[in-house]
Amino acid sequence: MNEASSANAPAARRDFFKKLLAGIIGTVLGLFPVGAGLTVFLDPLRRKSPTSGAIRVTTLQALPSDGVPRKFPVLATRVDAWNKFSQVPIGAIYLRRTSDNQLQAFNAVCPHAGCYVDFLPERGHYLCPCHNSTFTVAGKIYDPASPAPRGLDTLEVEVRNQKEVWVKFRNFQAGHAEKIPAA
Repeated sequence: MNEASSANAPAARRDFFKKLLAGIIGTVLGLFPVGAGLTVFLDPLRRKSPTSGAIRVTTLQALPSDGVPRKFPVLATRVDAWNKFSQVPIGAIYLRRTSDNQLQAFNAVCPHAGCYVDFLPERGHYLCPCHNSTFTVAGKIYDPASPAPRGLDTLEVEVRNQKEVWVKFRNFQAGHAEKIPAA
């Protein structure tokens, strides 16, 4: 009986190492599809929103040369993790042609508390209905007693293809004297 158990010991050890090695190889090979699946599943969380560049807002024909600001919605494709929304409003801007036929763009949000401002053509200035902050047509603070800490936030604007108006749209933190981009 002693000889039989000593003869089975090397076979049992070999069988144990075969099973152990097969289990290790199976586990390693099984991790590759799991890792690939997790990478695909989590990929949308790592992507940045495509709205960081310039956005087409309107055409030059829609913007009269009278110098009066016109309000335009800013529409962009928005990506929220696994969802993609095409042409949704992400904000609003005021555009106007200046006396030297240049374009000027302002974010339509008041820098005081984040309310949307209105342009009052009969008065020739912007008004924030929340706290009565007023701004000149050029975006500067109109009334020194205004609670706004700075003028309206200017935005970069460019004309492409000699007819399309593109704006680099950004929001800024309200309540600060300096322009701090919102995250």
